[in-house]
Amino acid sequence: MNMFNMQRSGRSLIWSLVAFLGILFALTAAQPVSAAMKFARKECSDCHKKFEDAYGSKKYLHTMVKDKKCEECHLRHGIVPKLLLKNDGNQLCLACHPADKIGLSKAKVHTPLKGGKCVGCHNPHGSDQRFFLKSAGSEACYACHKKDAYEKKVVHQVLKTEGCRACHLAHSSAFSNLLSKEEPALCLSCHDSKAGSFKKAHGNYPVETRKCTGCHNPHSSTQAKLLKSSAHNPVATSGCDGCHPAPNSPKPFEVTAKGGELCAQCHEAKTLNGGGTVEHQPFKKGNCLSCHNPHASEQDKLLVKSGNALCFDCHKEKAAMVTVKHGAVVQGKGCLSCHKPHASVQKKLLVAAGAELCYTCHAKTKDGLKRKDVHAPFSGGDCEKCHNPHGSSFQGMLKDRMDTVCYSCHTDAETKFKKNYIHRPVLEQNCAACHISHGSEVKKLLKSAAPGLCTPCHAEMMKKVAQGVNHQPFTDGDCLTCHDPHAGNLPGLIVSKQTELCATCHDGTFKGHQQAKDSHAPFTNGDCTKCHSPHKAKLPKLLLAQSPDLCLNCHKDVKAKLAREKNHSPAQKDCTTCHKPHFATERALLVEPVQSICSQCHETTKEPFSKAHLGISAAALDCMACHNPHASKDPKFFKDVTHPPFAARTCDDCHIKQ
Repeated sequence: MNMFNMQRSGRSLIWSLVAFLGILFALTAAQPVSAAMKFARKECSDCHKKFEDAYGSKKYLHTMVKDKKCEECHLRHGIVPKLLLKNDGNQLCLACHPADKIGLSKAKVHTPLKGGKCVGCHNPHGSDQRFFLKSAGSEACYACHKKDAYEKKVVHQVLKTEGCRACHLAHSSAFSNLLSKEEPALCLSCHDSKAGSFKKAHGNYPVETRKCTGCHNPHSSTQAKLLKSSAHNPVATSGCDGCHPAPNSPKPFEVTAKGGELCAQCHEAKTLNGGGTVEHQPFKKGNCLSCHNPHASEQDKLLVKSGNALCFDCHKEKAAMVTVKHGAVVQGKGCLSCHKPHASVQKKLLVAAGAELCYTCHAKTKDGLKRKDVHAPFSGGDCEKCHNPHGSSFQGMLKDRMDTVCYSCHTDAETKFKKNYIHRPVLEQNCAACHISHGSEVKKLLKSAAPGLCTPCHAEMMKKVAQGVNHQPFTDGDCLTCHDPHAGNLPGLIVSKQTELCATCHDGTFKGHQQAKDSHAPFTNGDCTKCHSPHKAKLPKLLLAQSPDLCLNCHKDVKAKLAREKNHSPAQKDCTTCHKPHFATERALLVEPVQSICSQCHETTKEPFSKAHLGISAAALDCMACHNPHASKDPKFFKDVTHPPFAARTCDDCHIKQ
């Protein structure tokens, strides 16, 4: 019966659930279905408001900007402001502008375009100028090309009216300088070579077959008719027949004489060489055109190149990059500051002899000749012995590393200075730290005498102790009494072993050493500075510390014993009460026999002492045989290990009484 009721209840629950779902479905079906939720895509301009303000009113807009297709070039970046282009450099532009169409396949390509910088000239979004140029007309070109060169006194008319593109192509060309036509065809497209004025200006010579830029500046000039700033007089006066045959001759552009012979018709050799016997090779061979343009040049004196660039064409080694540049080479007249262009009475075409040439700029250096000690090369006027006159990668324009330069004369020094210990200036190849390279009032070209010489590096050490002891050589500033200034095989650069060195002054300290029974280890090993300061100290005898601390630095076993056991009173005070510091005729460096030392404190003649020592005479005793002189666990300072009969005071167990 119970089972029947359970089944009945289960069926009722199922029917109730079905009824509920039916009602829910009916209610849902009765409601309108909502549209699927969607996210609206934001435009770039929704965030980039300033971009809209900047480019919205531009006359010319890039198609992608106009059509709001920013993602053709850019990647979306979300809320993080970052410029993300789809490709680098010109590759992005070339996706729409094929390389052939913009001229990348031509022989001459505009540098910005070749270097992948279209945006150097063009604004990628928009501009008020055609082709999206950043600036109007020639101003776009002047962003790279210095404007002054194109706005001299006389400006080419076509440049004034039409700008750079009248003659040049913007992207590329088959001709040099991006010209739209080759010379002289380009010039003749404006200038009528058959016109009378044209022929008169050129002396009736058929110049239409030659390049105009040989004589004229195509942009602007300080001279009339756009002649280059330095024009050969026959060119400036239309006197071409001074060098060339008549204009109607079969070969009007040949010259009437060869090489230097032609130039010599106007320019006398004596005037040019100034009496010099050493001649410049091109001048000597009559090859004037190696350096000069026969018609016109933008350089002074018709030079084919400006400044040092002309000289470096032949003297390429002088063009090497250096870190220390000679002012005369890189400033003013450059090479001509020191050399004559045609001939000189001095070697290497110099304008003056040896050091006298250098003194024209380095007048103060010459004062070094007045010093007591003068460097031999300097006194001989041989500056090039040490210096490179054109420039160097070494300080002071030296020819090589400083020590290498010095060793070239001081050949023995290089071997002499190869020791275990080297003075830092020598190690760092800095001879000039101590020596003056030209002249000095002190011997050996030193900057100053010791101790002033040593002070700049050893300032703290050179300070004397006001209330203490200063070593006499240190007080006198005689550093070289003890030290080698360059190198040595001993620590501290001392000139000899410490015992030998110290003995030169302190000979009394060493007297009797050979007869000594015992020597202090530092003294024996020649290590005086183990106990003494070589320069200064606040303690007597230049000691590094007071006794017993000084001694305990080495005698660590004694120090440990003193720390944990009962101390013998003298051991807590001054070790030299009992011991000599250097050597002694007694063992353990004792100042006198042990019995005598002990008797100074212990009354050896009285009953207590006699009783304690079984009546044995003090003179017959060896105190240190039984007692530790420094410290002991025993009240009587007996040694740590004691013979049992001795400890029990039963000496007669071993000894026979007499």
